[in-house]
Amino acid sequence: MTDVAAIVAAVEPVVGALGLDLYDVEVTGSGRAKVVRVLVDREGGVDLDTVGRAAEQISPALDSEPFARVINGAYALEVSSPGLERPLRRPDHFRGAVGSTVSVKLPGRRVRGVLLAADDEALDLALDDGTAERIPYSEVAQARTVFEWGAEKAAKR
Repeated sequence: MTDVAAIVAAVEPVVGALGLDLYDVEVTGSGRAKVVRVLVDREGGVDLDTVGRAAEQISPALDSEPFARVINGAYALEVSSPGLERPLRRPDHFRGAVGSTVSVKLPGRRVRGVLLAADDEALDLALDDGTAERIPYSEVAQARTVFEWGAEKAAKR
């Protein structure tokens, strides 16, 4: 199993030197199908040129010792922004999304609503049906922000 914390340790200073924030690191697959996905962001977002520069700097950092042993073998590096519908995995992700519409997958159901608050233990969600719910992170299987085209269009009028 790949040590994501060690990858974060290798990547974070490189990303910081570029004026970016490390949003998340994910490793999927195995063998030749292993993918190291690095999500970077900054106030105002990132463009394709910035993502390209980040990838050019991150790749040699991951290939250098001792990090090459952490990844252990061939991998594909993907560097991108978290996007409009960004994954929410940690309490700081949820805190950064307060006020946004989110979709949360829980055991046996999925809920959607406006994220009212988030602390180190749970999130508070105003559900689309008008009720509110406090959801412990331990129950969250998956969560992401939801971009609403209609709301964006209405705001421009």
